[in-house]
Amino acid sequence: MNSSIRKRLRAGETLIGSWINSGSPVIAELMATTGFDFLCIDAEHSAVDLPQVQQMFQAMHSGNPSCANVVRLHGVDYSLVKRYLDAGADGVIAPLVMSRADAELLIEATKYPPMGNRGVGFCRANQYGLNVKPSVDSANENVFVAVQIEHVDAVGCIDDILDVEGIDAVFIGPYDLSASMGLTAQFDHPDYIEVRTHVLNACRAKGIAAGIHVVPPDVDLFIEQNREGYQLMAYSLDITMVLESCKNALSQIRSTI
Repeated sequence: MNSSIRKRLRAGETLIGSWINSGSPVIAELMATTGFDFLCIDAEHSAVDLPQVQQMFQAMHSGNPSCANVVRLHGVDYSLVKRYLDAGADGVIAPLVMSRADAELLIEATKYPPMGNRGVGFCRANQYGLNVKPSVDSANENVFVAVQIEHVDAVGCIDDILDVEGIDAVFIGPYDLSASMGLTAQFDHPDYIEVRTHVLNACRAKGIAAGIHVVPPDVDLFIEQNREGYQLMAYSLDITMVLESCKNALSQIRSTI
């Protein structure tokens, strides 16, 4: 298992990743090869299912064994969480965590006893039964767990969420968070900036890594938000990068010929 994502965050490094929505093992392998620190397969907003996710993990490992395999879950669901981990996820990002209870349920699903209640079975994560004991013994230390703060109500109880043992990072979901405030995609609005900064400051106070997804493939925006203090950063996503590249190139071509 790739444990570098937790160790590197604890060492104070900034990690750069991206999102994958296409469900393509080829795209997953290609993106891993480019050198991202982590790649997150989106099982919440895409049509990918568990067998596809496992195939994409295998492709990512082929492209770059040092690239951490992460999945954005459907939600905080014990039966699903453990299956993604068994498929070989190095970490999970849980959407729309609203309370301490949600965070506690996530830890229960991701950690083996005594810390949690993850079940033990032969799977890809333990080399299909070849290394069950070593895998179980190291998993609680190795598996990366992040919560997404995507609603203004969750911002109000951020300290309670961060107090749950085992939470490694917080990912701000900019679109959902702004939408919950009636400010969808108004990322320059002072009220949105205020709640985003509140989450960032809470993470700093608790020693928890703060992360954010910079959805547009905009390098300048990415660097600007990194300078605000985010340690775990996702640059755009596969479908958006392909879309923007095709749209911009085609526009230039049509305006010239």
